[in-house]
Amino acid sequence: MTWSHPRGYDPMVACSALWEAKTGVSIAWEKRSLQDFESFPVEELARAYDLIVIDHPHVGQITAENCLAPLDVAGREAEREALAAGSVGRSYPSYRWQDRQWAFPIDAAAQVQAWRPDLIDAPPATWADALALARQGRVLLPLRPPHSLMAFYTLAANLGRPCAVEGPGDLIDRETGETAFAMLAEMAALVDPHCLAMDPIAVSEKMAEAGSQIACAPLIYGYVSYAMAGFRPHRLAFGDIPAAGGDGRVGSALGGTGIAVSALSTARDTAIDFAYWIASGAVQRGPYAAAGGQPGHADAWQDGAVNAATGDFYRATRATLEGAWVRPRHDGYMAFQQAASDAINEGLAARRSAAAVIADLNRLFRGSFSKRPV
Repeated sequence: MTWSHPRGYDPMVACSALWEAKTGVSIAWEKRSLQDFESFPVEELARAYDLIVIDHPHVGQITAENCLAPLDVAGREAEREALAAGSVGRSYPSYRWQDRQWAFPIDAAAQVQAWRPDLIDAPPATWADALALARQGRVLLPLRPPHSLMAFYTLAANLGRPCAVEGPGDLIDRETGETAFAMLAEMAALVDPHCLAMDPIAVSEKMAEAGSQIACAPLIYGYVSYAMAGFRPHRLAFGDIPAAGGDGRVGSALGGTGIAVSALSTARDTAIDFAYWIASGAVQRGPYAAAGGQPGHADAWQDGAVNAATGDFYRATRATLEGAWVRPRHDGYMAFQQAASDAINEGLAARRSAAAVIADLNRLFRGSFSKRPV
């Protein structure tokens, strides 16, 4: 099971066809929406599928539920060392939890910046520059949950005071939290209100459509498909995030996906073999990227041909990926992520005070460690 976008589905199908030719083992892929991917219980998927593409914040929950098979099997240490050495930013360790490796990165992403090079000469270098462009009506920002929370995370970390990743205390100190929310609220008030219901795919589609005058999305998970010639009427360019603080392009909320194996699979060893293969540098740089995937291995990110086909997508955003921040991953986090995103969106829509919103976020975060309603 993977997710429903050419970037998430097409490379799995293409690589599986090569795997069948190589091994005789057939793999049939199904797909679910981006919203399901970000929130659907992995335990339910593990009962129905051998191979599952997951997001790293699930690892605490899936470890507690014993629904995935650890991939750090004996005898394959050299292969794992190669995968770890090829990590883009913290993609590889983001799937490690309680000293076990639960998935291998096959897609590396973080919030970066999308822009239209036919409309502006360069992307905004600072958050202030992005605000100036937004005042001209030329900016969109994906704010559909959980992306509003991801933008808050990125702003806080870029200011130099990232959110907590462990509990049971507060998510963020009051001063930094209120500053980050105020910055987000200022931008949200300038962009189309429909942004509250738009995810990165919707924003990318709007930017790339014929006649669009939207020149920039300053915080958005990069989608390499839109950097390819001919994918949509207008080709998007991607770059590092605009700096809000004084430390440069650091702190972007890490995304991406990993390939995992169900603990309930009757073909566990065969599924694990495929996971090692598709995550390897050679496959990621070759057939995975060629099929429209957004590789999770550095061999692809630094490859000249891969970059040439995507308008330098990988080289242009690599600094942001290397400086990305990893979200909390404890059992209880996924429910917090939804509740916190909703709290931010309600705060933006109702123009609640930053103090009230941050108090809610801190209360929800503390409660996420108790497994009791908050």
